[in-house]
Amino acid sequence: MRDWIDVELIKLLQQNARQSLAELARQLKMAAPSVSERLKRLEESGAITGYAPAIQPEAWGYTLTALVRLRPFPGQLKPLEAKLIATPQVIECDKVTGEDCFIARLALRTIQELDDILDGWAEMASTASSIVKSSPVPRRLPPLLPRD
Repeated sequence: MRDWIDVELIKLLQQNARQSLAELARQLKMAAPSVSERLKRLEESGAITGYAPAIQPEAWGYTLTALVRLRPFPGQLKPLEAKLIATPQVIECDKVTGEDCFIARLALRTIQELDDILDGWAEMASTASSIVKSSPVPRRLPPLLPRD
């Protein structure tokens, strides 16, 4: 069962996952051991799957983001999926319904890097790519509500 305290705890961690238990407890007006137990329960249930730093890709030289829709050729679904997983520039990929099977998000340093990657996929799938101009809604949590 998730309650409003779990929701608030997740929101606080989303703002800054490096906060100490004491700081989280202070903000939630709870004892640190209670917050620790809640975190442990959320982790064990799979409601929290990890803690990772948020980075600015540009600071690491990734000045371009591309979205690529992929439609595998017959018999190429699994090999293409394996190739997507093995391509480090693919920072996110969804298997979708509709005409395309995959939509991949790539972090790139140059447009030539995109061309090289697309060339490597050409024997497995048809592709359509778009360069991201801006992201007015960055990745975020869905609305969290307590649940029974």
